[in-house]
Amino acid sequence: MEHIQCLILGSGPAGYTTAIYTGRADIKTVIYEGPLTGGQLTQTTEIENFPGYPEGVQGTQMMDDLRRQAERFGTEFRMGSIIEVDASQRPFHCKSDFGDELLADTIVVATGASARYLGLDTEEQFKGGGVSACATCDGYFYRGKDVAVVGGGDTACEDASYLAHLCNKVYMIVRRDVLRASKAMQHRVMNTPNIEILWNTNTKELFGEVKGFMSTLQGAVVVNNKTGEERTLKIDGFFEAIGHVPNTDVFKGILDMDETGYIITKPKSTATNVDGIFAAGDCQDRTYRQAIVAAGTGAMAGIEVERFLMENH
Repeated sequence: MEHIQCLILGSGPAGYTTAIYTGRADIKTVIYEGPLTGGQLTQTTEIENFPGYPEGVQGTQMMDDLRRQAERFGTEFRMGSIIEVDASQRPFHCKSDFGDELLADTIVVATGASARYLGLDTEEQFKGGGVSACATCDGYFYRGKDVAVVGGGDTACEDASYLAHLCNKVYMIVRRDVLRASKAMQHRVMNTPNIEILWNTNTKELFGEVKGFMSTLQGAVVVNNKTGEERTLKIDGFFEAIGHVPNTDVFKGILDMDETGYIITKPKSTATNVDGIFAAGDCQDRTYRQAIVAAGTGAMAGIEVERFLMENH
């Protein structure tokens, strides 16, 4: 059976950066790229807040740059995902969805977290053309425009507050008649003049202009779930803040996780509760969820893998 020194699961900034570090340390590294080569960033259009790209960069281009950098240091890339891990002994016995089996001295989990979406038929159409799950990433593109935020928790309130500084008007679409956010966050949104909260409201559909692969959101139809009354909002941006789901199911019962499935790592480390398994990027970061932070934890994981292998051989 194939035996490798470092197995990386996931091909976002965390996974690729880990591979750059392990590759430069002359560690035999294999990445299983998961369901989406390049990770979530390949679904975004322009990225302006990753250092080193003064003019901004397309998400696909940036991830291709990172991939080529990892490749330069000998990383091997494979399609598919790891679906089974025996963590009872090292080397870890792993199996992919293509049926490959291999032994790995170390594993870096960099599988990311997927944003929850409403599931509207029209939603997919406008991803990258007005629909976003990251106000911090995309808010700047909507300066002076009208936007909507979906959700009633802390993240939704934070996003609405952040966007209120940039945008002309922010609608908060809340399906209940209360906010779930902390009192401080509630107070902030309720006292921001350009935030309008639409209580007991669901989104029915989104509409806009679609030309080939290009789409531009122009508005949303919302409905009051108590009265049935419909309203059309003219908006350019539709930000969804209804949570993220970490892609960590394979490690349930193996690695320590919080109640939502984020992997718990040791303080100031990417080490997990299982010696030799590390976690980097959004699968262990419920706070920032930024590419640059994911890359930083990837660097940490790469260094920690190298140290672990030196100490355990």
